[in-house]
Amino acid sequence: MEDIFGNLATYGYVGLFLYSLGGGFFALLGAGVLSYMGKMDLTTSIAIAFFANALGDFLLYYMAKYQKSVMMEGLRAHRRKLALVHVLMKKRGSWIIIIKKFIYGLKSLVPIAIGLTKYDFKKFAILNVLGAGIWALFFGLGSYYSGAFLVRMAGLVSDKPWVAPIVLVVVGGSLWLYMTKATKKKKR
Repeated sequence: MEDIFGNLATYGYVGLFLYSLGGGFFALLGAGVLSYMGKMDLTTSIAIAFFANALGDFLLYYMAKYQKSVMMEGLRAHRRKLALVHVLMKKRGSWIIIIKKFIYGLKSLVPIAIGLTKYDFKKFAILNVLGAGIWALFFGLGSYYSGAFLVRMAGLVSDKPWVAPIVLVVVGGSLWLYMTKATKKKKR
């Protein structure tokens, strides 16, 4: 286990940047715990995650805005999920840009859906940067201050490895069921 922490501390900032381009939740949690353990710097980790997370959404927005034909071809299977995002935008307004940072499954779809519309880029940029900042501070500081608990949980999982797959199946299954139900065609 010490080898894993050593490798994460060595390549952690690069991995945190790359993983945060597309979400970065687990990488930021890991960076917070490693910062708690003294292996990484918390401020640097939060700054990298913030920058990469905001940049990733800008790239998705840009690709959807200026490469519509390529994006639409790849998103054919996700039309209903994009429609869900549009419904959420109408219900919740622009706040969905901030909220989506905390909801797995919507993180990538919202900037794509917004890029496919005529949504104001300045407004998107401000809310995206604000959301990335809140997200990075919340999970970075949260994992740092919960470091002792998370290290104990990692020890529990290493002692009882069967716990992790059960938790992953329950959480993943719940998300899959929610997305399936939310995007299911309603009978009229």
